Amino acid sequence: MSRVLVLLRHGESTANADDVFGGWLDFPLTNRGRDQAAAGRLIRNAGIDPGAVHTSLLTRAMDTADIVVAEALSGNPPIRRSWRLNERHYGALQGRRRSDVRREFGPQIYADWRRSYHLAPPAIGADHPEHPRRDPRYAALPAHELPATESLAAVRRRLVPYWQHAIAADLAAQHATLVVAHGNSLRALCMHLDGLTPQQVSSLHIPTGVPLRYDLDDALTPLVRGGVYLDPGRAAAGIAEVAGEGTR
Repeated sequence: MSRVLVLLRHGESTANADDVFGGWLDFPLTNRGRDQAAAGRLIRNAGIDPGAVHTSLLTRAMDTADIVVAEALSGNPPIRRSWRLNERHYGALQGRRRSDVRREFGPQIYADWRRSYHLAPPAIGADHPEHPRRDPRYAALPAHELPATESLAAVRRRLVPYWQHAIAADLAAQHATLVVAHGNSLRALCMHLDGLTPQQVSSLHIPTGVPLRYDLDDALTPLVRGGVYLDPGRAAAGIAEVAGEGTR
């Protein structure tokens, strides 16, 4: 029997609309983003009724999940929220327009900061007002787990334990499972599921607001590598939009 996992990047946020590095900063959904969150109807129309939902601690993901649950789910499943599903921490780039960063540092280092697996952007200092240690949501976390910047490799390291101990447990219990997160945390999860190399994941783009369905076997291995978008046309348009970030 296959187990159903649905991955959903939050709807468009003001950071997406303004072409800004969002990272761990909170940005609300735009009106378009709230409309995209109605992609819950796609989940319902596909006959999927998740019995478990997981989100990050960032508002844009939590609000998207709430809209999806209201639109698509027949019951009231538990929603678990974890910092391990947060977007990648972009360090000193957070809050800056991508096009400005690209112009200042050049297209190559800009591309490396965005798509490289191992390279992290410049870090913020521990005394920075937007360092996660100053945010009450992370007050219970050990200081060494709070990033000042992250590579995609670092995102994967903090995400995989949550996959193993929380998401995989729901799938093993035969719950269709919805994960509402972010471009980079979902890239890291897809990398883990599909066994992608660092080079392969560099070209993986996750569109906002389009559910990606994985059917998994008993070992939680995808039956179809890469999964299947529930709206392929919207997904293709969204992927092109993500690929062009920083050039407009």
